[in-house]
Amino acid sequence: MREFYLGVKFALSYFSNLPISFSRDDDLSSPKVLGAMLFFLPFVGLVIGGVVVSLYLLLSSLGWYGAVISAVVYMMLYGFIHTEAIMDVVDAIYAKHSGKDAYKVIKESTVGAMGVLYAVGFMIMKIAGVVYLLQRGLYLEFIAVLIISRLSLVVLIDSLDFKSTFVTKLKESLSAKYLISTFLLSILIGSIFTPFFIILMVFGFAISFVIAIYLANRLGFINGDVLGVTLEIVEIILCLVIALF
Repeated sequence: MREFYLGVKFALSYFSNLPISFSRDDDLSSPKVLGAMLFFLPFVGLVIGGVVVSLYLLLSSLGWYGAVISAVVYMMLYGFIHTEAIMDVVDAIYAKHSGKDAYKVIKESTVGAMGVLYAVGFMIMKIAGVVYLLQRGLYLEFIAVLIISRLSLVVLIDSLDFKSTFVTKLKESLSAKYLISTFLLSILIGSIFTPFFIILMVFGFAISFVIAIYLANRLGFINGDVLGVTLEIVEIILCLVIALF
């Protein structure tokens, strides 16, 4: 039970900027803790989505201004870690065009102009999508998108091979019990939010696999940065799909 509790805290601390503290005795490398961390990953989206919607409701009298603030705060709540991944992946792809080692480039702390430009482009699309959903009162659909994007990462971690020690350790720690449980619980909660949750989920999974495999072919490997880019694109496309239909 303690490992599950630590996994919940680890998921919130690793995938969000919510204030979470640990004691010196907490062993976060335990397979049970890492498995519980992945189990709770989709619900990190539920938590920070609830925070964003609550913030927008407080600022709704400001119209689009309040929606933009809420959308940017959403990205701040996950620490821009997925946005940073866009920079790293784009830089690595362009570096590989020049005959450089893509994996070495993706690990560098500096970023190039193309990485920044792509990240800004994705940020604009992301903010526009979130603002659109919030202004039209599609709060539960917005939170459903955040759950699906993170659930898709759990499925990718379980299905693919990674050139990353940490992600590989996560994959090894993800038991069938945790995978099935987070899958079923996500469907239960998401279906309460929107009757189209399963359709959106299947579409989100399909997009995530296409993106991950495409990037793997371009880079020659898959790592945590590829997962971050996948999450960003899945959320952008799902927001667009909801806006269209």
